[in-house]
Amino acid sequence: MSKIAIVAITKHGIEIARRIKARMQEWDIHVPEKFNDGKDDVNWYSDPSPLAISKLFKSYDGLVCIFSLGAVVRMVAPHLKDKKTDPAVVVIDDKAQFVISTLSGHLGGANALARLIASILNATPVITTAADVNETIAVDLLGREFGWVIDDDHNVTKVSACMVNEEKIGIYQDAGERNWWFNDRPLPPNVQLFNSIDELASSDCKAALVITNKLLDQRYDQLLDKAVIYRPKSLVIGLGLHWDTNKDEIVKGIQTTLQEAGLSFKCVRNAVTINRESIVKGLQEFSREYKIPVEYFDKNQLSAIEVPNPSDTVKKFEGTPSVSEASAMLSAKSNKLLVQKRKFPPNLTVAVAEVNASQ
Repeated sequence: MSKIAIVAITKHGIEIARRIKARMQEWDIHVPEKFNDGKDDVNWYSDPSPLAISKLFKSYDGLVCIFSLGAVVRMVAPHLKDKKTDPAVVVIDDKAQFVISTLSGHLGGANALARLIASILNATPVITTAADVNETIAVDLLGREFGWVIDDDHNVTKVSACMVNEEKIGIYQDAGERNWWFNDRPLPPNVQLFNSIDELASSDCKAALVITNKLLDQRYDQLLDKAVIYRPKSLVIGLGLHWDTNKDEIVKGIQTTLQEAGLSFKCVRNAVTINRESIVKGLQEFSREYKIPVEYFDKNQLSAIEVPNPSDTVKKFEGTPSVSEASAMLSAKSNKLLVQKRKFPPNLTVAVAEVNASQ
């Protein structure tokens, strides 16, 4: 959460806001012009507070409001859209006794924001979301710190209800980071780990969490009806290409390769290729459009990687026996190639490596 606005409308509130800003200097304070004391640590606004809140709601990731909860609710209510896009809203009373997570507690980060501010003010954080209160798995947040994404969120509410109501829930994981749960705390008693997805699919679990980079076919339709599927950033795409390989060729090659290998495009962490003097415009365009970073290695680094399909032709032109396979393995820090190099004539090869889970 990068942009936070603190809004105060009383003298006590201004003092509290400045206490917070002393610790969080990158945050902005906004206060009505009538309290202007000439100091430049505050943005003094002349609009009515409801209008000021409206503008801040649309331009900040989080709002910290130091006035009554009821007033805050009335001011933000006309601007609410959904929990995926609404900013975090935290409310603090005028004596800084309580810090209340009010809106977007999980996805927006208001719960974490409330705890942070409470620690600064030595106040009591007020958190009401069931997963936090019961110290169980927050279904909509699992793996978020690692960049995991939910494949389809239509089951999130249903599975979350099963979690907080302590129904039997199964988990299967075959990709991604393993340290997504507290190391010093056992899993909730209603949660069971399974060694295979088939075991989970045939179990009597009421709901399921599946962490995988694999596409699930129709054999698992019944499981998909009660599961939330997480896509960890666990795939690296190695590319061998020419300076004039265009974006559409790159997209088609990657998507075809992943689809036929039964792997999810949502799990791509990054693309990687050889560092060359000329910039491949198509690769830059692909990176920008799909928000997938590109990593580069020089020919000496790639030559040191032992690959299953070295090529004398590639060595002649690139100075290394392999680009797509070697770069994928090197970036993933893994010898596990899920897809050996696949050629898309005349100017593209694609290989896929799985990220070492310890990264």
